[in-house]
Amino acid sequence: MRAVVIREFGKPEGLEVVDLPVPVPGPGEVRIAPEAIGVGGVDAVIRRGTVAGHGFQEGHLLGSEVAGRVTAVGEGVIASWEGRRVWAFTGLSGGYAEEAVAAVDNVLPLPDGLTGADAVTLGGSGVVAHFALARAHFAPGESVLVRGAAGSIGITAVQLAARGGAGAVAVTTSSAERGARLRELGATHILDRAGEGEGDGEGGGKDRGEGFDVIVDIAGGPRLPHFLDMLRPNGRFLAVGIVAGQPPADFGARLLDRFRSSLSFATFSADTVPGPDQQAVRSAQFAEAARGELRTVVHEVLPLDRAAEAHRAMDAGTVFGRIVLAP
Repeated sequence: MRAVVIREFGKPEGLEVVDLPVPVPGPGEVRIAPEAIGVGGVDAVIRRGTVAGHGFQEGHLLGSEVAGRVTAVGEGVIASWEGRRVWAFTGLSGGYAEEAVAAVDNVLPLPDGLTGADAVTLGGSGVVAHFALARAHFAPGESVLVRGAAGSIGITAVQLAARGGAGAVAVTTSSAERGARLRELGATHILDRAGEGEGDGEGGGKDRGEGFDVIVDIAGGPRLPHFLDMLRPNGRFLAVGIVAGQPPADFGARLLDRFRSSLSFATFSADTVPGPDQQAVRSAQFAEAARGELRTVVHEVLPLDRAAEAHRAMDAGTVFGRIVLAP
């Protein structure tokens, strides 16, 4: 089967299409023929070598979520799974391929009316957005800033905050056109990547008032301390990604400088949420998306062998929503 591996960490050109044996599902696993493969920010972070110290090596097969039909089941898995359309989490490896294996506990049937592309756009990101807001103890009436809102996590977080009764939903994004699209999804204030207002001032910096009660940050990077300064007293900052790189090592000094404001900073990974809890939220979100109550944004669908092109677009910051690969 064809698969995409990291031949060399760094630039997208380091990705390579290779032939690998078709995987055999082990006990408690299923094999899936993907119709859609999600291309996520974590894939780019792994490919760049940013987390190579965590055991990733050259030859790594990228991809963490797929949607397609179950083609085989392993020992201990009921036979009725075979032939069903499903979404699956494959871990941090194995998705960029014509056949993928996943533990059956990480598999969900797809509801009628939900495409594979929509499933891999929402499956991983929706859970992160949901539990990040919950971990921040977001309450109706509070103001929320989603930093890096043009990706699938940010797009879902904007919708969840808006329908959760946020007093304001601000976003950072790179253009007025993206800002307009985010307004359609529930954003009320549009800021540029530096956290300043755009254009005629509508939704600009002056409209932030005293700042934000909750900040969900997908970007990280060197600008993170600047956004800590935007928290209101008792504000909570949730870092859910580092697509812009690691923040400065001394960023915590900004919190101590405002000691009397009782600010909170936390990282969040869905890995800390029990699997059944994740699946319950994911199943509900899939049903909402199938009914049109929760919107997904698929930027583009590309063939599997154009994975490097997908990663170039992510590195260039031109993706709105999620790129999907199709074998």
